[in-house]
Amino acid sequence: MVRKTKEDAELTRQKIVDAARTVFLARGVSRSTLEHIASQAEVTRGAVYWHFKNKTEIFHAIREQVFLPLIDRMDDTLAISADNSQNPLDQIEASMCSTIQALNDNIEMREIYEIMMIKCEYVDEFALVLHQIMNNCSSLVEKIEATYARAQSQNLLASSITPGALALDTHLFFGGLLHMWVKDADGSKFRYQAIDLIKSHIKLRRK
Repeated sequence: MVRKTKEDAELTRQKIVDAARTVFLARGVSRSTLEHIASQAEVTRGAVYWHFKNKTEIFHAIREQVFLPLIDRMDDTLAISADNSQNPLDQIEASMCSTIQALNDNIEMREIYEIMMIKCEYVDEFALVLHQIMNNCSSLVEKIEATYARAQSQNLLASSITPGALALDTHLFFGGLLHMWVKDADGSKFRYQAIDLIKSHIKLRRK
């Protein structure tokens, strides 16, 4: 009975998160209320408050659905192989391409990226969210820098630019590409060539 209650609670929580994604996408985060989310989820406002203290917590829950898997995927892709035989530049390229492929394949992921990038104003209670996003970005840059450092140690880089500078450049390139990918709804400008753009970006670094 207790297990069933926990399962029901988790189902309700996920229903609220899914409803919030729909509401945020349609109205924008700032114009969405807990009442809108409760109505979309077909639950009471009290049920929403049982699971989430406020709208910011719901936003975090939505974001974690894509960001945590992204971190895991990057960790797996950029990890040093057991025999150290993987080309580090191939690993960086693959980490970006896999994100684009996931966006192509997963409508939920596309919607969440759209909310994060163009449907949310990071002000007031969401100012802290922006700070956390920036911290997460720093962590990603560090992972990419370590991979460029391996490429440098293997004499694979065409440039004498430091791994740190290369990592920051790659991070900014990919962040910009993701923003334009999300905005390119009909796929006529960036989506169709995103993989080729990534490969060109890494090719400029190859010796």
